[in-house]
Amino acid sequence: MMNKYIPLLQNTKMFSGIDSQEIDYMLSCLSAKIHKYDKDSYIIRSGDPVVSLGMVLSGSVLIIKEDFWGNRSILSEILPGTIFAESYACLPDMPIEASAVADSYVEVMFFDIRRILTACTSACTSHTRLIQNLLAAIAAKNVILTKKIEHLTKRTIRERLLSYLSAESLKYGCPTFEIPFNRQQLADYLSVDRSALSNEISKLQSEGILICKKNRFTMNKNIP
Repeated sequence: MMNKYIPLLQNTKMFSGIDSQEIDYMLSCLSAKIHKYDKDSYIIRSGDPVVSLGMVLSGSVLIIKEDFWGNRSILSEILPGTIFAESYACLPDMPIEASAVADSYVEVMFFDIRRILTACTSACTSHTRLIQNLLAAIAAKNVILTKKIEHLTKRTIRERLLSYLSAESLKYGCPTFEIPFNRQQLADYLSVDRSALSNEISKLQSEGILICKKNRFTMNKNIP
C-alpha cells in the first residue's frame, strides 16, 4: 500500500536525494502510517500533544488558529508533498497552538519524530540525509512565516492585500498568477473582514491596479 506513494515522496523536500529503494525501507523504519480525513475534519486540534509530523499525500490541509469566540485565522495551506506539525513534534512537551483541518478529502502520512531524530544502528547515509532535509524544510517554513508577518504588519487592508499579491507575483515571476485561497480564506489569511477585502479588491480593479477572476489575479504596473 505504501509503495504507490514512493514516486510522490521522491519529489518532496523531506526525501530529496534518497532513492526509491531506500525510501521503501525507511517507511517501515520510521513507523509511517496513513490516515484519511473528510473535508472540514480536524486532523490535529489546538492543545493536542504532537509526537508525529504529517505529510499531505493528497488534497490540502489548512493550518488555522481560532480565538476564544471561534474566529478563524489561516496561517498556511499545506499541499501534497509538504509536511506540517514538525516543529511541535520536535517539542513533545509543548501542546500545539494551532489546528490542522482538512480543506478537502485528504490522505496524510505520519512519521514518528523519535524515529527520524534517532539515527538507525547502521548510521546509514540516507537517514543522515533525511535529518538534513527536515532541518532545511523547517528553515524554509520559517522564511514563509516571516513573509506572512511582513504582510500583517501593514496597517490597512489595501496594503496587506497588495503586499501579499506583490509577493505572489514575484514568486511566480509573472504578473498573472493563481493564489491557493478562496475569498474567505484570503480574508482569514490576511486577518481582515471578508466584505471589506472584497470591497478593496473591487476598488483596485476600478483603479486599474489589478484584474481579479476568482482566485486568479493579474497585476498592472500602476503605482498603488
